[in-house]
Amino acid sequence: MGDIRILDLNLLRALDMLLEEGSVTRAAERLGVTQPAVSNMLTRLRENFGDPLLVRTQRGMTPTTRALDLVAPLKRILCEIGTLCQPDAFDPVAASFTVSIAATDYALQVILLPLIARLRQEAPGITLAVYPLDDARLQEQLEKGQLDMALITPETCPPDLLSSKLFHEEYICAARKNHPTAGMHMTLDQYCAAGHIIVSYEGGQFCGATDKKLETLGRRRHVALSVPNFLALPDLLLKTDLITMAPRRLLHGRKDLTLFSPPSPLIVPGFDKILAWHCRTGSDPRYQWLRSKIAEITIFVSEHI
Repeated sequence: MGDIRILDLNLLRALDMLLEEGSVTRAAERLGVTQPAVSNMLTRLRENFGDPLLVRTQRGMTPTTRALDLVAPLKRILCEIGTLCQPDAFDPVAASFTVSIAATDYALQVILLPLIARLRQEAPGITLAVYPLDDARLQEQLEKGQLDMALITPETCPPDLLSSKLFHEEYICAARKNHPTAGMHMTLDQYCAAGHIIVSYEGGQFCGATDKKLETLGRRRHVALSVPNFLALPDLLLKTDLITMAPRRLLHGRKDLTLFSPPSPLIVPGFDKILAWHCRTGSDPRYQWLRSKIAEITIFVSEHI
């Protein structure tokens, strides 16, 4: 018996074809190689198994008894190898695993809440673990499997990650219904005189992109409140005469708020939101399916704002 370490998959496939066809020529045609190449493979197979395997007779090439004993286990091995190389078809209904996603409160509200609703319908066994974003450790967390995905902006995406753009977001002003001055015709003077809420992820900041824009115009506004996330904004707006500037998708559909564009000199550039992941999950059908669901959700939301 030869050394199994030199018996590669191509030799096993060639033996399978030879035993089926009983012909080097026909086996070569099915394998898509030349006849001399198959003859060489047969020589190596004979050396490895210590048996002629196929012998010439008046009716062509006939398998030896040793070769006939190999037919069933050979078919089984090739089938098992094929199964190993071909991932199982993903069935979302039967799936049961946890996905770890890093996201801001904004992405949680705008992307993950609709995703959770979709999963409850289509894949109830999939659970989500949402983690805060840590830009300095993001690539390491994805590489080590501590995270599976991250909802971030292109500017914060490490260069070695894979990503896809989900949408472009823009900013909109918001205030409670029946606010005394807020609305589509709010002047720059009224805007500066109003009290404002600003979101500062670091906490305690009272100056943002809008304030820098105002500074170029020689103007200032009164920031009355700084909060660390977007989620409290609607309640704060409803209970005060304060106004804010926030991502449009975050406040879209709120019937209890007035949404309006800022005075024309204060148009603030928006941002892109992307989904990022490491190549270790790139071809996994479970995560491919999840990425497709996230893309579907964001397309639907974008079409209805």
